Amino acid sequence: MSITVEAIDPADQDAVDAAYRIRAAADGADVPDFPPLCRRRLEASIRHPMPGIVTAPALARRDGEPAGYLNLLLPQLDNTSNATADLFVHPAHRRRGVGRALHAYGLGVLREHGRERVIAPAVSALPGGPPRDDAGNAFAAALGARPALAEARRRLDVAGVDHAALDALAADAAPHAAGYRLVGWRDHTPEEYAADVAYLDGRLMADAPSGDLEWEAERVDVERLRETERALDVRGRRRYHHGAVHVASGRLVAWTLVDVGPNVAWHAFQQITIVDPAHRGHRLGLLLKIENLRYAIAHEPGLRAVDTFNADENTHMISINERLGFRPVDAWTQWQLTIPGAPAAPTAHSSAAA
Repeated sequence: MSITVEAIDPADQDAVDAAYRIRAAADGADVPDFPPLCRRRLEASIRHPMPGIVTAPALARRDGEPAGYLNLLLPQLDNTSNATADLFVHPAHRRRGVGRALHAYGLGVLREHGRERVIAPAVSALPGGPPRDDAGNAFAAALGARPALAEARRRLDVAGVDHAALDALAADAAPHAAGYRLVGWRDHTPEEYAADVAYLDGRLMADAPSGDLEWEAERVDVERLRETERALDVRGRRRYHHGAVHVASGRLVAWTLVDVGPNVAWHAFQQITIVDPAHRGHRLGLLLKIENLRYAIAHEPGLRAVDTFNADENTHMISINERLGFRPVDAWTQWQLTIPGAPAAPTAHSSAAA
């Protein structure tokens, strides 16, 4: 039995299709309640990376059959010693050495690009939650990675939202938010708020709990914000935003985002929610989330579930989400591996696997 690993040429549709099938099968086995994998998003991740990112996708074949998919994301504007990895092995080819072959190949790419560490996620079950295969965590530990951030995914059942309870929460929070007004928009940020949204986006890694991850704040300006919006357009993501404007200064000082994919109208992700540190304590995060949830529901009548991820140590945001009705589904660990060895060029290779 032989395993080969080769870089994916983004113009090679057969290789991209194989990557899609592998990722879709892996998701179906590992997180079956996730929405079906969006082909448009997968192809864009290979052909149209997010701004400031270079990608290095690769396909593993076992005895000539596509068996595993790796995509390395290499930041160019910040975090230039870091990388993130998405590694998937088709369920039919697991425990045959495919993951290790992809890992070995990926280390070569990372050394070539001068990276010092790589970060990748793995899922596990929560007590009382749906079963999850813990193989990803065992694999990461066996390779010498260390758990750097513990997270949980929570899901909101939209049909079960208690709108009377949301009304009460909003009414209780409103007096604390005197001097602020809420604004909403879809997709592209209005020019009058763009600089403030870019500033808030760049603060995320500095402000959000990040455990032991060695990841610096990103440098986000209006140009990068607009490039990100164009990349999300390519992926077909429909975005719903709310922000809080500080009336005295005219600045937008808090922001939240929910997005929906082009292929599954029933599912959305609650993405960033951030409040400028100078404007915390006014319950802006809670008010924004309530208004934006209703905004998204109003424009997405088929929406049934919203997922969000929070670090376990982010108790403030977890409390807000659970008051809105989000409930834990599964646990996620961000594993961080320090890359050993000197730079070495990656090459396609074969290896025997028992």
